[in-house]
This record gives sequence, C-alpha cells and structure tokens, in this order.
Amino acid sequence: MKNKFNVITLYSTKQDRRIISIAKQCHEVLSSKGVKVLLDKNLSKISSSGFRVASEQSILKHSDLMISIGGDGTMLNCSRKYGLKGIPVLGINLGNLGFLNDIPPEELTSSLTKILEGEYSEDNRFFLEASLKGKKTVALNEVVIHSGEIAQLIEYDLFINDSFVYRQKADGLIISTPTGSTAYSLSGGGPIVHPKVKSIMITPMLPLSLSSSSLLVESESKIRVNLVKGSKKARISFDSQGRFLLEANEEIHLSKSFSCLKLLHPKGQDFYDACRNKLGWSKE
Repeated sequence: MKNKFNVITLYSTKQDRRIISIAKQCHEVLSSKGVKVLLDKNLSKISSSGFRVASEQSILKHSDLMISIGGDGTMLNCSRKYGLKGIPVLGINLGNLGFLNDIPPEELTSSLTKILEGEYSEDNRFFLEASLKGKKTVALNEVVIHSGEIAQLIEYDLFINDSFVYRQKADGLIISTPTGSTAYSLSGGGPIVHPKVKSIMITPMLPLSLSSSSLLVESESKIRVNLVKGSKKARISFDSQGRFLLEANEEIHLSKSFSCLKLLHPKGQDFYDACRNKLGWSKE
C-alpha cells in the first residue's frame, strides 16, 4: 500500500535521552516504510548516518507531515512554526496532559504504521491573531492579558464587534480558542468547549466583581481590549510565550486568524475519551 506521506519531519524543543530514543524509534518505523525522514535543528544531537537535519526553509518546502515529540508546549511551538504554514502535525505525548498529542510511546509503532496507511482523522484548529502596536502575533491556545504581579489589578474596557461590553478590574483576562479551553482557560474557570464548536472564550482572571463569568462568543467576532487610562501596565503572553507590554490607554485587537492547524489523530480517538482520561472524569 502506498504511504500517505513521503517526507516526514521530526520536531522537539528538547534533546534529552528519552526524546532522542523516541525520535530514533520514529525514524526506524518511518524508514522501514520508505518514508524520507528530516530532523528539525532542535534534534541536531541525533544527526548521524541516516539522519538529516534540514533547514526551516527545506522543511516547509518538502515535508508532508510534522511529528511533534514532547508535551503540549512542544506541540504549540511546532504548530506556530510549521503548522501555521500548512503542514499537518501529529503529536507523540511525553508530557503530562497532552491534549494535543494523541500517541503514547508504547503505541508509537502501531499508530505510525496505521497513519502511514491512511488510518487517521484530521481536524482544523483555528489560531487567534492579535494585533498590538502594529505587530501581529498568533496563538493556538490563548492570549493572556495580566498584571504580571501578585495581588495587583489592571482595569480594562472590553469591546466585541465595536460594541462596549464592560469595564472591569481584574488580575487579567484570558482570550481562548476551543483548543485552549482545556489549557490555562480551564484553570481560570473557563468552560470546556469541543474543538468543532467555532467560538472564542473570554474569561476574567480573579475579577473584582461578584457577578462576572466567562463569555462565549462566535469565532468571527472582533475583540478589542483597551487598558483604561490610569491603569497599571499589563503584560501579554501568547500560548505562554512572548512578553509584550500594554501601557495605559493602549489597546489590543484579537480575531480568528485565516490560518488553521491541521491536526492529525489516530482513528478512534475521541475528545470525550481524552477529557475523561486526562482530566480525571469518572469512568464507567
């Protein structure tokens, strides 16, 4: 049977012994099926006979699939670097929760073999695009606006599609995609949202209010957050990466990006199974 993928790149953000071992196992399985294997530069330690470290440009030009080895943080990095450019991504989970990484190491060989034969499902996850001071950045999980200090509030105005929603004092604000609803947003009391529900979650962090709760808005909404004049400055992070400053009387614009992540799953994977197994929901 002809392989669905001819060139596959292995990606990780670390090069510890376990990751190198898994990468070598991936290489062995893929090579035995006639797949050409490339390595992102972050896996340069295992570059040897049969392994080829490729440039980012070469990976973007030739790869049919990225395999992310690690936890959700590694997957987020891989998604922004390569998935954002249209290359499908598959995750091998070496982390704790691993909502984006479906394959445990003990099922690596069987899962990869089936995926090469076309036994997989694919879903599209949209990115959030943020515009701040003329610069644009994307996030797959969430954008967090926060004070950056313990027990210090910021004050902001929230607008959706140019309609004023509210002015609020809080530790911060989490703007999340459905993909990010099982990440930091969940820790802040936000709802769990199925990935196919096209929506954006807006969750205040420790608001100075007795009636504040998360807002669920349609994914095409245009969101604007303005830091009120006189407020403390705020820090902004994208998928826990990057630290940008938002000064009083400045604003950030957020919306659904035109780009999306093609995320691959072994056949039979189910979102509710993942929630039950990873979040400790009761079992039958």
